Amino acid sequence: MQKVLVIKQILREGPGIIGMELLRLGLDMVTIDAYAGEHLPKNLDGYGALIVLGGPMGAFEEDVYPFITEELRLMHLALKESVPVLGVCLGAQLLARVAGARIYSGSKKEIGYYKVSLTEEGRNDPLMEGLPGELAVFQWHGDTFDLPEGAVNLASSELYENQMFRLGSSAYGIQFHLEVTAEMVTDWVKSQKEEIENAGLDTEKILLANNARLPMVHKSGAVIIKRFLELIG
Repeated sequence: MQKVLVIKQILREGPGIIGMELLRLGLDMVTIDAYAGEHLPKNLDGYGALIVLGGPMGAFEEDVYPFITEELRLMHLALKESVPVLGVCLGAQLLARVAGARIYSGSKKEIGYYKVSLTEEGRNDPLMEGLPGELAVFQWHGDTFDLPEGAVNLASSELYENQMFRLGSSAYGIQFHLEVTAEMVTDWVKSQKEEIENAGLDTEKILLANNARLPMVHKSGAVIIKRFLELIG
């Protein structure tokens, strides 16, 4: 059975529907709780793919979170060895950093349900071919990144140009959260109410949008995740 390495940055940001797709495809998910001090492997031998999830820390905060250094090392190794790698939110920022791009604070936080528009390259990308040109997504970020040299921009939002990119043929960075479940959204919103209100956003509005928006997020998210996992071969 093919193994997929999944790195968690914080307890409440788990794999969500990524784990469901792994199970459905018969892949073995090996989860590393980096925040809890679990050690990352020295190499990716035996792993068919690497998935790095999100978290509240910054992509340059390895002085506070030493495990970030090890994640960067593994992502660099994945790129070097052409192991499929997927970075989600913070994971996307780390992937951009590994590829030499600038990471910085954005002008405004995106928290809640938004839409992203696929670029022409995005509409023709193997992960998103046939999907609508505009996707419903869940966002939670304040930092952003420049497009790495040699990368292809696949999606943009009204506030942030770089929402999804591809490096080579099997490395993807996704700023938005395609993995969230209703339980995850509720937990995040209720536990981070102050951050949401400080950003001038409405917690109740986000929660009320779950029923209407989340099925659309899952519909495209499941397709993207499935196609990424199929890169394992």
